[in-house]
Amino acid sequence: MPDLNAAFDRLSQSLSQIVVGQTALVQQLMVALLAGGHVIVEGVPGTGKTLTVKAIAQLMQAEFRRIQLTPDVLPSDILGTNIFDLNTRSFTLQKGPVFTQVLLADEINRTPPKTQSALLEAMEEQQVTLDGQSLLLPDLFWVIATQNSLEFEGTYPLPEAQLDRFLFKLLVEYPETKAERQMLINSQTGLQTKRQDLAALKPILSADHILAARRSLRDVKLTDALVDYLLALVQRSRQHPDLFLGASPRAAVAWLQASKAQAWLAHRDFVTPDDIKAIAAPILRHRLILQPEAQLDGVQVESAISSLLSQVSVPR
Repeated sequence: MPDLNAAFDRLSQSLSQIVVGQTALVQQLMVALLAGGHVIVEGVPGTGKTLTVKAIAQLMQAEFRRIQLTPDVLPSDILGTNIFDLNTRSFTLQKGPVFTQVLLADEINRTPPKTQSALLEAMEEQQVTLDGQSLLLPDLFWVIATQNSLEFEGTYPLPEAQLDRFLFKLLVEYPETKAERQMLINSQTGLQTKRQDLAALKPILSADHILAARRSLRDVKLTDALVDYLLALVQRSRQHPDLFLGASPRAAVAWLQASKAQAWLAHRDFVTPDDIKAIAAPILRHRLILQPEAQLDGVQVESAISSLLSQVSVPR
């Protein structure tokens, strides 16, 4: 078994070299992977969302499937179906792409709610029910969904119940000038990552290593004072004057687990208040709903999160 902390560091460094200029995205994906939480990635086209997911799956030596979601995709296109075989006079299960380790649900908001709901059971219970039969998914099952932040015409926003099943919502911004310049240089020198280059990437971690790292989170300590601090943040989100909907109990548990992952990746066996605050935005931005009056006043969810953090005293 390799040094898991060092292996995650190498995974992060390798991914940052492939997806230039997205350091924050890479770091938060590492936290989500370690915490075992699904992720929504939102950003304009051409910022490397799909490339990032493909690269991390290859570096993890994980089975990878991609679904390009459109309005005509059916639940059976994701889950699979039983097909009648005329030769054997029996039904044979044809498994869908959900039976994988890393699943990329590309442009998830382009498919209607009926199809979106096909992922609910898989994401929450790590199983799929087909014709009354429950089928288990792999121990390492990770869903990364992407959304375009610009084109909302003809799309189907995800309901709150499904959004709450995602650990993080990550925003992909344009790279800084220096990073984008490096991308241009890489494209001229043949260093730009293409499909054939992804297949040649040497794996750094395996599914067993990741599952072992997740188990080691049990050793990361969280004091009673920090548990109370996190609980106060969650409860304050439900009482904040600008918020119509606050964080759920599921969000509280996810926040705690992700805070431990944040500390573990920093090579610490204890959580600090900064760990909790560092992941507040990605863990809350898709769960909180603003009051109509706040929206009219131009309040943004990000500013409501900042306000929330400033209103709860940090334990000493």
